[in-house]
Amino acid sequence: MLRPVKDVFSAASFPDLLVGLRELDDAAVWRLEEDRAIVVTTDFFTPVVDDAYDYGSIAAANSLSDVYAMGGQPFLALNVAALPEDLPNEISSEIIRGGAEKAREAGVVIAGGHTVKDKEPKYGLVVIGFVDPRRMLSKGGLKEGDALVLTKPLGFGVTTTALKREQADDKDVLEAVNWMKQLNNRASLLASEFGLRGGTDITGYSLLGHGMEMADASGVSLRFEFAKIPFISCARKYAEKGCFAGGAFDNKSHFESKVSFAGSIDEENQMLLFDPQTSGGLLLGVPWEKLDSLLARAMELDQAVWVVGSVEAGSGIKVG
Repeated sequence: MLRPVKDVFSAASFPDLLVGLRELDDAAVWRLEEDRAIVVTTDFFTPVVDDAYDYGSIAAANSLSDVYAMGGQPFLALNVAALPEDLPNEISSEIIRGGAEKAREAGVVIAGGHTVKDKEPKYGLVVIGFVDPRRMLSKGGLKEGDALVLTKPLGFGVTTTALKREQADDKDVLEAVNWMKQLNNRASLLASEFGLRGGTDITGYSLLGHGMEMADASGVSLRFEFAKIPFISCARKYAEKGCFAGGAFDNKSHFESKVSFAGSIDEENQMLLFDPQTSGGLLLGVPWEKLDSLLARAMELDQAVWVVGSVEAGSGIKVG
């Protein structure tokens, strides 16, 4: 009889596999020593913007983010690319250059990689990092009473979908691109400095989807204050135009049964909270007694932070 994959890779069989298939976290973690573990992750996707260099840069930042979301420091990466046979060399070179320069900004060495032929470009990284397993972030690390802090605004999904539909203004795309290209390294450093334990990055499952994963893993309920949630300036405009990718509707279908919205939050704003993000920020749980000091330190690091809600007893998510 075949056992489920999660049973094959059980904690009992591999006690040093601290995070694997049984968890919902962002990367695999293997303990090397008491104070040192290796973090491994991979991610790649099709272009979200037209500029090849920006696409490579965003894809690399997104891949590196999974290590930062575990509280780790990446140090080594491999390119993973699928490229059409007829793609001009100058375009493929710009994709790879964008990834390489973003990795260099993070202090990460790209040591090789692998490419295959495909009809549509796909690019990303395999990333390896280190983390102290005693200070690791996880989706199950939230505690009742924590404040919820977000480190990038939302709205990247509707903006890149508007771009694909040729409905986006250049200045709006630039705003989204600048945010998506930002590394989550300073946000991760902030979490480490303040000994935080609950965190994840906001990507394809949206704020509410990843938030629900954290709530379930931590055995708590989340309360978001909609008025405090940051959006890029064009998000509502493209929401009103219906520029939602299919993933937003998938997220809504999968997670909405566990989410309660206040009556004042209309359909467009609800959908923005289900909007898939590319290279989004970190969502962190911060004990209230540490919040003021963390906000002050974030300002010193020039790291954007917004207090968007709180962690409560119970289950599910409330948005008011």
